[in-house]
Amino acid sequence: MKSYRDLEIYPMSYRLALKVHKVSISIPKYELYEQGSQIRRSSKSVKDNIIEDYGRKRYKQEFIQYAETNRKTQNLSTSNL
Repeated sequence: MKSYRDLEIYPMSYRLALKVHKVSISIPKYELYEQGSQIRRSSKSVKDNIIEDYGRKRYKQEFIQYAETNRKTQNLSTSNL
């Protein structure tokens, strides 16, 4: 693997972030700027965390810690949807 883009999960998370962004724009106006913004940020941070995790792969303990943080972010995104 030469890049985080070679990871199987990265293209999936990227496509999901795009889909979530499109869906979040269609939510009611009273939720658009609060909940919608949170949904968009958390879904994008999942793919960003994958990139950051990949950069830490040489340090196993740190990699595990960041992977756990990414899992928590993914759970947050799911609960907001």
